[in-house]
Order: sequence, then structure tokens, then C-alpha cells
Amino acid sequence: MKEKYFEELIGLKVGVAVTGSFCTIREVLQEIESLVESGADVYPILSFSTGNMDTRFIGAEELKCRLKEITGNNVITTIQEAEPIGPKKLLDVMVVMPCTGNTMAKLANSVVDSPALMAVKSHLRNNRPVVLAVSTNDGLMGSAVNIGKMLARKNIYFVPFGQDDCINKPFSLVADFTKICETVKEAAEGKQLQPLLIKEDK
Repeated sequence: MKEKYFEELIGLKVGVAVTGSFCTIREVLQEIESLVESGADVYPILSFSTGNMDTRFIGAEELKCRLKEITGNNVITTIQEAEPIGPKKLLDVMVVMPCTGNTMAKLANSVVDSPALMAVKSHLRNNRPVVLAVSTNDGLMGSAVNIGKMLARKNIYFVPFGQDDCINKPFSLVADFTKICETVKEAAEGKQLQPLLIKEDK
């Protein structure tokens, strides 16, 4: 149990799109629990990969069951289910956690080919905030240009991020997932949580 919760999240409708950085799934589930414990009404959304692929970290069906158990809401797994998010104004804040390099590239270039991407696109039509929790091994290589594009976009906010292993993975960037709740709170108020760049804890 964490000590810090945010009353500002009580009643906030938060969509959480989970994409394919499978090694972070334990942290993702913990932070979704934190959002729920802080009073947010959380709606889980899965990319096609997370919704259908079994990995050494978790099976696809187990992930769906865990998400429904934690949030109390059905898991969105199709583009058709994600599309009404915007027209019906279902969410206050959308979180992409983790946001992989692949997902970042598609967001930066307006590609919509999964439930997660459709959820973001549909939500943005309402001029409402989207929070990105980056997790990519090429954040300081090929993905750098796409991160830069998204940093300049209106209604886009980042969970503070930095290098997670500068010696063995010098191009890798990952968000501090423990700052999800705080970032969501700030984004709901139209503010970017600072500092945005964090130092590796070595």
C-alpha cells in the first residue's frame, strides 16, 4: 500500500490503455490499483498484442481477468468498443501505460490500428488530456523524434521519464510509473508534472 493518494482523483473517469511493453506489466497493474484506491473510475483498454499474446510475464486471459477484478469495469479489446469514448465523452483523462516506441510512433503520425490508439484518438476529439508513460529501448534513437513530436502536441502530458540503465541500455527510456497518479492529477488540471526528466538512480 502506498502512503500518498490524491483526493483530486475521486470520481475522475480515467482510461488506461495498456500496450506491449510486457516487462512492465507488474508495475502497470500496481499503478492501476493505485488509481482505483485514489478514487478514480478506471476503464482498461488493451492493444491487440496485450489482449491476445501470452508472455512469460502474464497470459492474455489472466491480464483481462486481473484488470476487470481491479477496476470493476469491462476490458475494451476492440476498435469498435474504443470508438465511442470520444462521441460519448466517457473519460476525463486517458493514460497510455506503458507507451511503447511502436505506439509512440503511431500516435505521432496519427495511425489508428488498435483499440489503444483508437481510444486516444477518440478521446482527443474532446480537447481532453492524454498522459503517456513512455517505455522503449530506443527512446534516444529512432523513437526520439516521435517523443519530440508528442512533447509539442496540445493536450499531451508525459509521466516523468529517464534512462533506466545507461550503461547496458544507453538508448532506453522509461517512465517513473510511481508518478502515474500525480501526473494524472496535474494533467486533469492542464499542467505537466515537473520535473519532466528524471535522473537514473544508481
